[in-house]
Amino acid sequence: MPTRRDVLHHLGCASVAALAGGRLGAQQAGVFTGAHAGAIREIEGVRFGWCPSGRFTMGSPASETGRRADEAQVDVTLTRGFWMAACETTQSEWQRIHGAPTDRPLTQTFGLGDDVPIYWVSYVAAEAYCHAFTERARRAGALPAGWACRLPTEAQWEYACRAGTTTATAFGDRLDRADANFDGAPLNGGSDGPAAGRATRARAFRANPWGLHDMHGNLFEWCRDWYHARLPGGVDPDMQVKGLPNRDGSYSRVRRGGAWNDPGIFCRSALRLRFEPERSSDHIGFRVALVAV
Repeated sequence: MPTRRDVLHHLGCASVAALAGGRLGAQQAGVFTGAHAGAIREIEGVRFGWCPSGRFTMGSPASETGRRADEAQVDVTLTRGFWMAACETTQSEWQRIHGAPTDRPLTQTFGLGDDVPIYWVSYVAAEAYCHAFTERARRAGALPAGWACRLPTEAQWEYACRAGTTTATAFGDRLDRADANFDGAPLNGGSDGPAAGRATRARAFRANPWGLHDMHGNLFEWCRDWYHARLPGGVDPDMQVKGLPNRDGSYSRVRRGGAWNDPGIFCRSALRLRFEPERSSDHIGFRVALVAV
């Protein structure tokens, strides 16, 4: 039968082990954060840029060209930093990490190639990719406990897109053809040129100040939030309650960023549209974020 001394020794060892485990977890979490905005980390062959915690004004001012009624400005505080994928999820990343078939075949008409972003994927399919990424990265020891791969919230998306800017886009109030993949007129008299007419390869256009490519144009990107007519403000907004139904009774998630078949006015940082999560399109894709959960 164990003596009182044996029990106390065992409890002491357990306490030390627990303390060490707690320190290890804290150290691991600390190591996993970025040293500065735009710091780069690669996980499972996907490049991510660090977006530090901070405050920003979400939405657009009344004077902004193309402003819509659902862009009324709100103050947002994000208390935890996160890693945002530097590019939209590509066709090769989709096959390597998830491998599920898309809703329709990918074709050259809409963009085809390993480095071209994936499309014809619903919100539901994008969420499945995030789950597969999380499981794969955790098995490899690349993603610490307490972190997961998710679609960004609408607030995280706009914060990362703006990257500290307050203008209509991360490149200013104009958007030139050379800045992003879009169709139709450039924004606010930006310089013009031939449009690609399809999705183009990742990193074909310059990055924003935090090293993120194609936050404007190329493909619309799924966000985690349900669509509401008013922007979510406050601290760490994450709209997981459905908003008003569509005319047919369905509900929509948010999509952001503009696409290759939209004019420059749709590529503004504040532009937000809705889309039913079960549907997919030739101009909607997604990018992932690594977030503390």
